[in-house]
Amino acid sequence: MSDTTSPPLAVWSDFGGVLTPPLGHTMKTFCASMGLDQVVLGRALATVTARYGTTDIMLPIDTPLVTEEEWLQEVGDVLEAEHGVHLRLTTMADAWFDGRETNHAWLAQLRKMRERGAFVGMLSNMVPTWDPYWRRMIEPDGLWDDVLLSFEVGHRKPSPGMFELAARRAGVPAERCVLVDDLPQNCAGAEALGWQAVLFTDAESAGDQLASLWDETRRKSV
Repeated sequence: MSDTTSPPLAVWSDFGGVLTPPLGHTMKTFCASMGLDQVVLGRALATVTARYGTTDIMLPIDTPLVTEEEWLQEVGDVLEAEHGVHLRLTTMADAWFDGRETNHAWLAQLRKMRERGAFVGMLSNMVPTWDPYWRRMIEPDGLWDDVLLSFEVGHRKPSPGMFELAARRAGVPAERCVLVDDLPQNCAGAEALGWQAVLFTDAESAGDQLASLWDETRRKSV
């Protein structure tokens, strides 16, 4: 018999690439709006990212190790010095979020899980200056039981600390936590901590997987 004082299942959804179009699509749109060659920008980002001892281009600014403005200054310097491209921004947020679509089909799946009795939270590696922008896309009140953002909690996916904190905040053991994320490395990080994971490709298939996990969890609790 399982603990009946906590939710049967805790579902933690990623934001970018799950509640929004795939990140590759967003990057393509961003580059088009800025008049940038995506390959050239990718090379500049890789150069700057390597200075912080990682290959994850978002880690420096969503941990954060540096402010977005300082990071963009570095990127602009590399673009100009190594590629002859002039780009000076203090934030990417305006262009990054302009016209970015909300995945309403996935929101509906999350609401369905919450109505069934699941804990539903958002678990995201988020740049501090982008916080107001995602909240304009998705009204958090009434949807999330909790929101964990990397810049607020001092952890980021796929580090163990992020998943350990999320399980504690949900009040359920790791085996009853589910991460829904579009990045395999984040899913693998969750599974290494005893979580279950759904690699997101579309709302319907991810919703079906959640429904199966819910049914399995309920059977075990009887």
